[in-house]
Amino acid sequence: MTRTAVVNDYQHPQPGASSTLTLDERVSQEILKNGIKRPKGYTVSYHSNPEVEKMHFGPKHPMKPWRLTLTNKIVLAYGMHEAMDVYVPRAASFLEMTEYHKEDYVQFLSWVTPKIKLDMETSNVIPYNMGDDCPVFDGLYDYCSLYSGASLDAARKLTNNQSDIAINWSGGLHHAKKAEASGFCYINDIVLAILQLLLYHPRVLYIDLDVHHGDGVEQAFWSTDRVMTLSLHKFDKANFFPGTGGSDDTGPKNGANPGAHHSLNVPLHDGIDDESYVQLFKDVVGPCISTYQPTAIVIQCGGDSLGGDRLGCFNINIRAHGACVDYTKKLGLPLLVLGGGGYTPRNVARLWAHETSVCLGTDLHPSLPTHTPFIEHFAPDKSLYPELSQTGRYDNKNSGKYLRDIVTSIREQLRYVQGSPSVQLQYLPPDLGAVRDEVEREIQEEREAKDLGRRRKERGAGTRGEYAH
Repeated sequence: MTRTAVVNDYQHPQPGASSTLTLDERVSQEILKNGIKRPKGYTVSYHSNPEVEKMHFGPKHPMKPWRLTLTNKIVLAYGMHEAMDVYVPRAASFLEMTEYHKEDYVQFLSWVTPKIKLDMETSNVIPYNMGDDCPVFDGLYDYCSLYSGASLDAARKLTNNQSDIAINWSGGLHHAKKAEASGFCYINDIVLAILQLLLYHPRVLYIDLDVHHGDGVEQAFWSTDRVMTLSLHKFDKANFFPGTGGSDDTGPKNGANPGAHHSLNVPLHDGIDDESYVQLFKDVVGPCISTYQPTAIVIQCGGDSLGGDRLGCFNINIRAHGACVDYTKKLGLPLLVLGGGGYTPRNVARLWAHETSVCLGTDLHPSLPTHTPFIEHFAPDKSLYPELSQTGRYDNKNSGKYLRDIVTSIREQLRYVQGSPSVQLQYLPPDLGAVRDEVEREIQEEREAKDLGRRRKERGAGTRGEYAH
């Protein structure tokens, strides 16, 4: 074969693009068309480790980490990365994850494999609530440590004043308990991140937009007044997971407990629509802010509250969901933005890409850029904003009176919150930053020790590097 034939047979590895430069030019055009630029007066950071995207729960499991790939591809196609500080965070260490979780549980996650679990099933012993909802898959511990590390990194950027809004779409796994998995969640990265924020902030407001109740976070901070949890979710105690989060679940019943009245729930019925949802959100969040006076906010943006979700039952569109994030952002407090549920991957990706633009204060063109990878997954419309409220639409069973009663109930609970709590005598969790530094020093010392030993061996006869592997 001649040299010319070799050149002619070559195909560029990136289909649809004749060169990398051409792709860069297309992204630059999108940046100009959408007016994407760094926000004035505040900084947005984006925390994403591509290794999380490779994890697989199993072919029939509704949780698809691949939705993060779709999200990141849309963010990059619009050029939003140019307006943010983008970080590839390290995995959380064992010590960092045990700041909340039981050591034996985290140790179990670190060594269990699908084969070991199969042996346990044979013996009818399956600990820590592992099963169909929370399967054991290859790379489970890495998955947990990666998404948790991203949330911790985002929280640290906020406490270090390196960021004002920090985003981690791989986080938001709000069902995980202190010593067991639950609802597709293994490590509760939200709790770990809030513990980090509490080192510097006296009060944190946690807002949960997932269609399922944020029970794991509520449980973790049940007895403290330094965290107020507010969850808007579908509630049916007998027929909808997790069956908690009724309007009377407001914290410990003993009024002397600091956590009393600091767990607020907005139980909804099927089919709530855009207008009702956004107005309800403003009507309950506003009083929480004015009464509790948080100094930082964490918002979980579960995409299963969208219309047409595989496991959801609301009629909410992407822009309405994003309007709640926008309202929260405009409060001007340090803001940690996390992912969560969402089981129709293409719509989850659309949502989180849109809410990234909300954080940047940018209005995106509704047509997805033609150079978006995997754009065929967004057919037939290939739009960022499809009409989801008509997809498998549920009848709206939330009457105006019912929603007004919820607002009245929330405000009544807030009457018992005696202003912003004092934290002078409160317990402060240990500094996870110090733990991180200690772990990194240990890793560096181990590397140096290995290098020293290898160099000593190589002083003898032979070629340099023969002991490197």
